[in-house]
Amino acid sequence: MADATPAGTGGAPRPSAPPDDGMLRIRGGVGGISFAFEELLAGAAALEGVVRQLQEVELEADAVRQALFPYQPDSYSSGSSAITAVGEGGRAVGRVRSDLERMAGDVRASHREYEFTEARNALFPGLGAHASGYGSGKGSSGLPEFYVRDIVEGGIGMASRNLAMLLGAAPDGSAGAAAGGPMDVRRIILELSAALGLGFLQPRPVRIAGEETGTEDVDLSPAGLLLRAEAVGRTSGDIEVLQIANGSLRSWVVIIPGTQTDGLPAGTNPFDEAGIAEALGYGSAETNAAVREALHRAGAETGEQVAAVGYSQGGIHAMNLSQDRDFLAEYDLKFVLTAGSPVGGIEPAPGISSLHLEHEQDWVPGADGLPNPDTKERVTVTLTNPLEIPPLDEFGLGPGHSLDNYAEGAGAVAASRDPSLQASTAALAAVVGTAGAATVTRFSLRRDAAPVRHGAVMAPGPRRGPDGTQARRQPAGPLA
Repeated sequence: MADATPAGTGGAPRPSAPPDDGMLRIRGGVGGISFAFEELLAGAAALEGVVRQLQEVELEADAVRQALFPYQPDSYSSGSSAITAVGEGGRAVGRVRSDLERMAGDVRASHREYEFTEARNALFPGLGAHASGYGSGKGSSGLPEFYVRDIVEGGIGMASRNLAMLLGAAPDGSAGAAAGGPMDVRRIILELSAALGLGFLQPRPVRIAGEETGTEDVDLSPAGLLLRAEAVGRTSGDIEVLQIANGSLRSWVVIIPGTQTDGLPAGTNPFDEAGIAEALGYGSAETNAAVREALHRAGAETGEQVAAVGYSQGGIHAMNLSQDRDFLAEYDLKFVLTAGSPVGGIEPAPGISSLHLEHEQDWVPGADGLPNPDTKERVTVTLTNPLEIPPLDEFGLGPGHSLDNYAEGAGAVAASRDPSLQASTAALAAVVGTAGAATVTRFSLRRDAAPVRHGAVMAPGPRRGPDGTQARRQPAGPLA
């Protein structure tokens, strides 16, 4: 955070707001408040370590001074001078030690004040309101501005209604009554999928039904990758795997599209409404297995680096890879890029960087009721550009959820000089580069049909391996 009072002026430093970055509002990363908190605490701890060393020096100086007393009669002049000099040296060390001790205390006090202020500020976005008094601006009317994403995120006490809208199903009253807050989102999904008539939301095995491979020049910037997600999403049930020659090494990019509601027989598209339920409620267990199989078929080898890119529902699947033990045991997932995806409740394994694009008027990223954590390796960019309201028959999930708009925002991210964004885009480029020839394999995925008995959809049984034994299902919870 910048200081409003320049160094050397004699005035006390005062915090000022970070410089405006166009339509981007940035949280997390190396410039984020949480990392700044970590740096403050690390600085305080370092100062306290020096204080302890100086205390030991003080004790040693005093011991030397006392050890000189028996020799003072041998030469009162030189002996007294030596004792005085050692005593003055010890006192000088004490003054430095006292100053550093006070400085360490001030640093810890600053941390506490910043932490309190951030906790206070966090109360207001939860209500969907932003005003200059707590970290953002006012609208042209002078009243606080209200943003759809934050309203949904803060009002997830009505999660059953929001999630049912997202899933294209009528909300179930019992699920709504069970909702007690953001941590109940997964339970709501499980209850909805168990409700009468909603068995189609329960996960079923996902298989590869076809593949096609070619070579082409690929734009590997964040904007280029999101535009590929848009292109992949034009064909129902497809994902894309890119093989990149990154110097002498190979790396891979998995691209997963958003929700698709037509183009395939009902229930067979892994990215239909039931795919959202699998992603939010079941940790993308079946889709993750299909992604691993796609990488196998594309030629990816154990230990090779992977980046995952997803839009909307696809972003949830991509982030779920970051906590999938089986996937991480085989591949070195280094980066996840999402756009318009509710992924606040997904905690990636250590060492995985992620960049999340959201729009303040896109309610979908708030559907899980949890803001994305502010950490060194996780950056969230909220787009604030004004939007045109489309005709009602083209409204869909709203203009804020437009992938073209997110691609434009990704271009602004790449051009930004914000330290968090520069570090994040550099982390992505370190894995995939920026552009060049790539081997592109398009895989067609299909979900197994639901078994039917006496006209009713049955709940799926345990998944079976090739030998007929029950296969282990990946847990939906975070990586232990």
